[in-house]
Amino acid sequence: MTPAARLAAAIEVVGAIDSERRPAADALKAWGLKHRFAGSGDRAAIAGLVYDALRRRASSAYLMGADSPRAILLGMLKRERALDTEAIGRLASGGQYAPEALSDDERRRLDAADLSGAPPHVLGDYPEWLDERFARTFGEARAEEGAALAARAPLDLRVNTLKAERDSVSAMLSDLAPAPTRWSPWGLRVRLKAEAKSPAIHAEPAFLKGLIEVQDEGSQLAALLSGAQAGDHVVDLCAGAGGKTLALAAMMTNKGQIFATDSDKRRLAPIHDRLKRAGARNVQVRTPKTVGGELDDLNGRIDLVLIDAPCTGTGTWRRNPDAKWRMRSGALDERVKEQAAILDRAVPLVKRGGRIVYVTCSVLDEENGGQLRAFLTRHPQFALVPPAEVAEAALGERAFMFGKAARFSGEGILMTPRTTDTDGFFVGVLRCGE
Repeated sequence: MTPAARLAAAIEVVGAIDSERRPAADALKAWGLKHRFAGSGDRAAIAGLVYDALRRRASSAYLMGADSPRAILLGMLKRERALDTEAIGRLASGGQYAPEALSDDERRRLDAADLSGAPPHVLGDYPEWLDERFARTFGEARAEEGAALAARAPLDLRVNTLKAERDSVSAMLSDLAPAPTRWSPWGLRVRLKAEAKSPAIHAEPAFLKGLIEVQDEGSQLAALLSGAQAGDHVVDLCAGAGGKTLALAAMMTNKGQIFATDSDKRRLAPIHDRLKRAGARNVQVRTPKTVGGELDDLNGRIDLVLIDAPCTGTGTWRRNPDAKWRMRSGALDERVKEQAAILDRAVPLVKRGGRIVYVTCSVLDEENGGQLRAFLTRHPQFALVPPAEVAEAALGERAFMFGKAARFSGEGILMTPRTTDTDGFFVGVLRCGE
């Protein structure tokens, strides 16, 4: 396919996303099945165009004065891909398989590229109804924070220290040119160009041997900030597929015991194979029972309960840009209720002096600091551990610079793409009174 034909296809896919209200991945898959002549490179390029358009949807529409799929794609080529009007015109030429030729108004708008006077939610490319909530978290910096959440994400890998060291794994993956992550001592980062296909990490020998896992640096840091120690008894209360469970097992050098569970046993399905591949031997998976009680024998015995709480995922918009446009306030309300119930569920498990580590991939105060403030009114036997203390214990000499980058509040630590160059993650630590 020509670049112009790929652009036309991307416009078609965004149209299907809008008209059928379906996730971008589903719309792209449906397009690929209908157009089997498109090769893998074509599909990757079209997906890149679609996701970049969704990342910059609000600002592209404002720039072009319209919210149509065509306007969003054309505006994105200017905003995200930094193409000039003539280059965009060569793609939208009206030729065979190409989109219709640029109109005079479209040329004028692309030439001006004028976002002056645009409100913060447009400059930050997030839904207008979230502006008040973004202001609560970021204040006058909310447009810049939103724009960073709209940027393309790198590919981050966590080296499994049960089996390998970072330098040796980096050498194995030299063709991908990985670089050490800034904060995590376990991380490697691969930066991808706009039209590059994602590397087949799951086919790499390093992955098949259990030496690496795909995990954003922010998620790695959330595990590191938990402070899990060899010999601890730990409950991963929302383990899901086991990403943080595996990181904890490596932190604890397979010593102590991790009890991994989740409210939905279907989410636990991948964890067994992942544990085996990683060589994690100190994990016991507790499948949830219909009537509960799968953790009752652990009450009062646990050093650390990790809650990787279900949330709106506002911190992961770099990887799921269509999710922000599907998000509704009702879903936020439901998540807040669910988080409070999970926090309360953790309380009887924790022994005196033990900790609850509360993690979200959200940047919203309702799900983060607000959630912990409400928890403390219900459970005054707990106290917040100061973020500086949490960071110093986990990061050592790197804690000072990390504290300059991340947002420390009374309740916890907030990482964002703009400040820490990670996905958006919140980590708060609660200690049970002696």
